[in-house]
Order: sequence, then structure tokens, then C-alpha cells
Amino acid sequence: MKYSKLGKTGLEVSRVCLGTMTWGEQNTEADGHAQMDYAFEQGVNFWDTAEMYAVPPRAETYGATEKIIGTWFEKTKKREDITLATKVVGRGWPWIRGGDKLSGESVRQAVEGSLKRLKTDYIDLYQLHWPNRPFPHLGSGNHAGVHDYSIVDGEEQTENLLDILRALDEAVQAGKIRHAGLSDDTAWGMMKYIALAEKYGLPRMASIQHEFSLLKRIDDPYVTEVCMLEDIAYLPWSPLATGILSGKYQDGKYPEGSRAHVTEALGMSGALWRLKNKQTFEAVGKYIDVAKKHNLDVCQMALKFVDKQNFVTSTIIGATTMAQLKTNIDAFDLELSDDVMADIDTVYRQYPIPF
Repeated sequence: MKYSKLGKTGLEVSRVCLGTMTWGEQNTEADGHAQMDYAFEQGVNFWDTAEMYAVPPRAETYGATEKIIGTWFEKTKKREDITLATKVVGRGWPWIRGGDKLSGESVRQAVEGSLKRLKTDYIDLYQLHWPNRPFPHLGSGNHAGVHDYSIVDGEEQTENLLDILRALDEAVQAGKIRHAGLSDDTAWGMMKYIALAEKYGLPRMASIQHEFSLLKRIDDPYVTEVCMLEDIAYLPWSPLATGILSGKYQDGKYPEGSRAHVTEALGMSGALWRLKNKQTFEAVGKYIDVAKKHNLDVCQMALKFVDKQNFVTSTIIGATTMAQLKTNIDAFDLELSDDVMADIDTVYRQYPIPF
């Protein structure tokens, strides 16, 4: 296992970050414990979770994933060996603080809840799951013309960010969190947080996690420029595009036990919008062809492609079976030839924004 520095924190994290969001819905506590055991044995020292998990999010499973991690810490006594990251939700879920916007007070409340569920005294990386203002992530629109920023009050947003930073500073000073990070924010948000931290002596954002895969590369070069020049760790999530890149959803299939199958069974079919886009499956078919041409597993090729980007610090992977987890971790030992990269680029130019 290879390791990278997490921004300016001084922490060394594995190139593989263990994603956990299926634990408590698609996976049992025993499954989660087995995955943590195996990942730890392979040198993975970085776990990522969130207060809203398990996914698909619903009131009945709120906080379930953090609880599973907490019982693993309690059982194994390995808390000190893990760099633990979790997230506070933004506006939207009525069963979490009434669905109110992200604020200093919501950070204070959320930190306490996460610490209790995780059975720990501190969180290494505490991330803001999404901002209150419009943002082009989490299915809210990858295309031009979707968001109207003319209606956003910049001064109001700045005050909100400052309020959040002050609450994070309180948590740092109290030893409840070590570092703060972002998730699903924008280049403007990143730079504004940096400026406010410098001006008021508050915690500097150490990282940002965004969706990034062969099917979604919109952060490169705009967000990634900020990461590289400001030394902010870039943590891509969903490197297999919620499993779509595996090809298992081709031809309209919803395999039993898959996230799409579970989501539909819960009556959340609106969350499956990516699976209704013809271009998505055309692009996936082309990437599968590239993998076959070079005798590669398409999932491993997709994971290594993300890892190979020079702006990536650690890639967040997730698996519902141990076989998937083993294959995913093994992918990081691959090398992709120049020919493979050239063929990937050819497909990308045909399908730069497939959903």
C-alpha cells in the first residue's frame, strides 16, 4: 500500500480510503467489521463515513454506519491506527435537525452525535457534506445553465461560512476534531474558506471530496487547480460511478442486491436518474471495450485511472461484498500503459459529460 500526505495536516493516509456508506443498509454490522478487518490488513488506514449514512438515506438508518464503525473500534482497540473522516449534512433531510441549513450550531450538534456513535473522543477529518448555496454535485446538475448564481447573496454566504468556521474552531480547540475538510463544494467555496481562515485565524480546510470517475471529470482542471496550488487534498468518491462502470446495469438490468435494486425497492426511483440516460450506457460500453482490448477488468481499470491522476490524494472505494473489496484494493497495484490511457482519452472525448 502506498501513502500520501493529507494536505497540510501532516497525516499520512493510504492511497485507498475505505468508504462505508452501505453498512447498515446493504451490509450488516458483521459485513462492515469484516471489511474493516481486511482493509486494515492490507494497509488501508483511512476510513470515510458520514452522519447521514447508511445510503440510500432514510430516517431509519440515520447514523447506522457510524455506529458500526464505533463497535469495530470498541472491539479491536485500533482507533489510534486509523485516520477517521466523517461529515455533517447540509440542508435537506427533515429527520436531521429538521432539515435546517448547515450552520455553526448544526456543526456543534453534529460533532457530538458523531463522537457518540463512533465511540471515540476525536475525529481526524471533519467534513462539510455540502454547502447551503447551489452546487454542481450530488446530481444537482453537471451541465451549463443549471445554476443561477445571480440570486445568491455573496455577503450572506460569507457570513454563513464564517459562522461554520468558528464552530469548527471551537471543536478543534476542545480536541473533538483535528482537521476540517469540504465535500461537494466549489472552487469559490474553497478559496473563500481559505481566505476567511487566514483572516480570522480559524481552521484551514485540509481536503475536499468530490465525485470523480471516468464518467465524471468536471473537476479537472478547475477545482483540481485549487487543490494543487493551495495544497488541499483531493479525495474522489464514487470512482465507479455508483457501480455503473462495472457494466452490471447495461441493458436496463437492476441486479438483485445492487444499490439500484435496493433504491428502487425503497421507492426512491428518482435517485436512479443516471440509469435512464442512453449516453451513460454508450460510454460505459466503450470503456468496457477498452478494458477488454487490454485484458483488464473494467472496474480495476477505472479505479487505477482515478488513482493515477496527479491531483488525487486518496480514492474512496466502497464494496458490498468481500470479493468486490479485494478486487478494488488490488486495482491500486496495477499500471496503466500509455496505450490504455490513449484509448481512455478517445472515449472521454466522445462522452465528456455522459450524464
